[in-house]
Amino acid sequence: MDANQREFENPFGMDTDCENCAELCGPREQVIHGYGDVGAEFLVVGEAPTAAAERNGVPFTGPGGGEQVQAIFAELGFVRSDPDASEPDVQNVFFTNLTRCRHPDRDPTDEEVRTCEPFLNAEIRMINPQIIVPVGERALRALAVEYTTRRPDSFDIDAEHATTIRGRGFELVPMMTPTELTDERADAFLTHMRENVLSRDYRQTKGRQQR
Repeated sequence: MDANQREFENPFGMDTDCENCAELCGPREQVIHGYGDVGAEFLVVGEAPTAAAERNGVPFTGPGGGEQVQAIFAELGFVRSDPDASEPDVQNVFFTNLTRCRHPDRDPTDEEVRTCEPFLNAEIRMINPQIIVPVGERALRALAVEYTTRRPDSFDIDAEHATTIRGRGFELVPMMTPTELTDERADAFLTHMRENVLSRDYRQTKGRQQR
């Protein structure tokens, strides 16, 4: 954790009253920006906040998938709190989403994803991660547009889950969405992270200044 960081929730002070997407301002409960260690080498990116995450104000928390993701990263040593914590105690990991608001009745539109891009791009720029974990195919394809040389439609989350993809300046390690993350797939992700990411000097992906 950065020595000057005072809190995990929205540590960059991004706009919590954003009104850029008119169709979301009414249905949403609150705007959910990123959460975690601003000096993280690992960045986890989902599609949108879940209902539980919206209640907590923290991405990837609560029932509906958040607890499962927290448990996985606890196994890897990045989360020091229980999986059901509404404000996880984390180290070396930052959680965020493509979009910052939840519509209770539908997934984000392509326009809403594009509108939220400046928030995500700013987090990536300020965190400067070594490894990005896209959770789900939509997050994987969105990141592929900016950070790989492959066509977005060439990615298949079933095939890419628990693999390493070379990006521009960092690596992508895709994960299935929690609704599709069986115990076998979760074990495959943990094994790949331990044997192919954490076991080597992943910092070779780019010239990064020592923290």
